[in-house]
Amino acid sequence: MTMRYGITIPFDGVTLTEHRDWFRRLVDLGYTDVWSAEVDGTDGFTPLALAAAWEPTLQLGIAVSPVYTRGPGLLAMSIASLAEAAPGRFTMGLGASSMPVVQRWNGITYDKPFARTRDTLNFVNRALAGEKIDEVFETFEVHGFKLSRPVATKPPILLGALRPGMLRLAGRSGDGAILNWLSADNVSQCVAEVGSDKIISARLFVIPTEDADTARFIARRMISSYLTVQTYAEFHKWLGNGEKLQPMWDAWAEGDRKKANEVIPDSICDELIIHGSYGHCREQIQRYVDAGIHIPNLAVIPFGVDLADAIRGLAPTA
Repeated sequence: MTMRYGITIPFDGVTLTEHRDWFRRLVDLGYTDVWSAEVDGTDGFTPLALAAAWEPTLQLGIAVSPVYTRGPGLLAMSIASLAEAAPGRFTMGLGASSMPVVQRWNGITYDKPFARTRDTLNFVNRALAGEKIDEVFETFEVHGFKLSRPVATKPPILLGALRPGMLRLAGRSGDGAILNWLSADNVSQCVAEVGSDKIISARLFVIPTEDADTARFIARRMISSYLTVQTYAEFHKWLGNGEKLQPMWDAWAEGDRKKANEVIPDSICDELIIHGSYGHCREQIQRYVDAGIHIPNLAVIPFGVDLADAIRGLAPTA
C-alpha cells in the first residue's frame, strides 16, 4: 500500500476561505491527505469540497461523520456528492461518535451505537452501489430510496472503531478502520481485529515542543476530556490501561477535575500524545506507520510555535 501522510483540517485561526494557499503548501511539503472531522467546528464535508476544487492532487477523508446526525438518505447523498467532486480521492469515515456529541449537542437519542453503525454502513454500501432500498433495519427504516446520481467510483468506507466488535465490523463490512487515542504499541492489537489487508488510518495528536512539562500539561487536559467518555474509557480498559487510568476516572467521577489531571501518569501522556522536537515527532509518527498505520493523520497542536513552522517541521520531506 502506497505511503500516505495526512493532516487534520481546517486549521485553527485560519478561515476556510484562506485555506487555498495552505493546501498548496501542504502538497509542496509532501503531505498527501487532508482529513476533516465533525465535532463542534465545521462540518466534515465543506472543507474537503474546497480542497477538492482548489488542490486536485490531495486525497480527502472524513474522520469521522456520526451515523446519527444525518438521515441515511442525506448521508448517502453527501458521500456521493464528494465522491463525484473528487473521484478516486475521497475516503469516507463513519462512526458512532459519543453521547455528548450526538445527544447533548444534537438532541438525538444515543441508542444502540453498534447496531446504528452496522445498519448505516449496510445502507451506505448498498446505496452507493446503486441499489433501491426498501427495508426496515434494526435502528431505522428506509422506503424506496435510490441515488439519482450514481457514483462512478465508490469511495472506501472506513469505520471509526474502538474495541473488538466495531473493529471486526470495519474489517468485515467496511474497507478499514480509523483509530484514535492509542499508542504505537497498541496498533497491532487493533489491526489484528480489523485485518492487515484493510486500510488503517489513525488520528495522531502532535504537540511540537521540547518543553516536556508544558506538553504533558496540555496532554493531561486533553486526556481527561476524552478518556472519561465511556466509549474511550472502555477502549483503554481493553488496551490494558485500566489500572493506570483508574485514579483519573475515580477523581473525575467525584467531580475533582484538578485531581483527575494530576493523577494521569507521564507515561500515558507520552504514549498518547506525540511531543518533542520536530525530528523526534517524525520518528514517533514513523513508529505508528511501522506498526501498521497506512494513513497517519496529524492533529497538530502548535503550542508556542507558528502553525506554518509546525506543518513544515513535521512534513515528510523535512
